Amino acid sequence: MTMLKLFGLIFFCGLLSPSQEVLSGLSCAVSPGAMQNVLSDAILQNGLLQQHLQGLVLPNIMGEGGLLNSPTSITGLHLVQVRLPKLSVVLLPGIGVQLTIAAKLELSGNCLVGLLSELIDILVDVNITANIKCTNFESGTVQVVIEDCLCILGAIKIKLISGLLSLSVNEIVLKQLTATLPGLLCPVVDIVVNLVNIQLLGTLNAVIPVGTAGTIHYQLASLPFTSGLFLGLDLDGAVKQVGGSIIPHDSSPSALPPLLDKLLVLGLRQSFLNAALFLLIQIPPQTFTCTPEVFSGASHLQEALATLLPAGCSACRGTSPLSIKLTLLGNPLILLEENKATVELSVMIQVFIKRLDGDILNLLLLKADLGLNVRVSIAGGRLVLGLSLG
Repeated sequence: MTMLKLFGLIFFCGLLSPSQEVLSGLSCAVSPGAMQNVLSDAILQNGLLQQHLQGLVLPNIMGEGGLLNSPTSITGLHLVQVRLPKLSVVLLPGIGVQLTIAAKLELSGNCLVGLLSELIDILVDVNITANIKCTNFESGTVQVVIEDCLCILGAIKIKLISGLLSLSVNEIVLKQLTATLPGLLCPVVDIVVNLVNIQLLGTLNAVIPVGTAGTIHYQLASLPFTSGLFLGLDLDGAVKQVGGSIIPHDSSPSALPPLLDKLLVLGLRQSFLNAALFLLIQIPPQTFTCTPEVFSGASHLQEALATLLPAGCSACRGTSPLSIKLTLLGNPLILLEENKATVELSVMIQVFIKRLDGDILNLLLLKADLGLNVRVSIAGGRLVLGLSLG
């Protein structure tokens, strides 16, 4: 799951500009496994680490006492490939995220031993551990700082085309790489992590249009916080009508259920969903002509109504078929219960006939409160509410 896909699930989260009152009450808990999948995809699978390591400038390696006690020099050393990279994440309570990257770096260069010049290949195991901390929150953005970056070199394999390799060359390479690689790799990891942070903030700062009725905005509300079990994100939310007016909702925070075996848990307050539904359910009046093709019970309804009309009602004779008009009244409300959600709608039902002269004759006006069952699902990174009449 990519970073965009992961946080794309938070489609109902919003943001306000700095000059407006903040409306919060949205929160998200992300498991270490989800963070690991996301960061691995962004850093390794997308080639971000490989791309920035390609620019490494490795110093020349000089030494005495190589093959046949001749001086040794290795020049033009550069990265060929990052092999078998793996990434793991540990959450540090109250601090941040500990990121560990293990990989094999394949290096190549020119080796001069005495008067013998040939290509040299070096395969070195590296293990980089960095503590990542978020700081300096301002207007929905945070700064990422890497603390205590530690780079440890493991096994080193050296190969010369001639196959002639002395122990002294192996010792020179190990000594020089141990002294120089950590100082080169940690800054690269710092750059990569900050680029990923920019990508992440881009997914947490968005304006979602809701047709032509308005927009839903979301933005990070404060510094992320960590426990040993999850990374927590608080978000500011605002639902705006066309013209910029904000639909208010309860902004008090909500407690999240435990993650258990879930990768991500998102908390949305009922009042915030109601504000969103105000935009989503903008139904214009609907009129249905009661012909047999449209409404099978129309003829029976007409017969029943005819018995209620005065026998001499000339205004009711020779008119067009019955029509039914449904008009939405007030705002829809969503009610959330355990394993159940319901949308309540009030509608005006108008039964009328249209006379030959064009005038409308109302036969019945009825206000009805409808309860719609809600089926909640995630599709295409979006929260989908499927409604059916209860």
